[in-house]
Amino acid sequence: MANQTIIKPLGLFRGLKIFVHGIPCIITFTIINSNVLDFNYSMLLRHPWLRDVKISHDWGINIVTI
Repeated sequence: MANQTIIKPLGLFRGLKIFVHGIPCIITFTIINSNVLDFNYSMLLRHPWLRDVKISHDWGINIVTI
């Protein structure tokens, strides 16, 4: 994790086809138990599919755009 917490995944959901603003992406989800963390997120996003659909994240104002 970004905060250096080590988490063992519960499993993988491979080859899921999703569409981001009409752009098809084949991605793999890593399934984790977020209840064991000190913080809670509904979803954790990462590369490479974010890069493939040219997502931009402005960390200063915390806005994600496609």
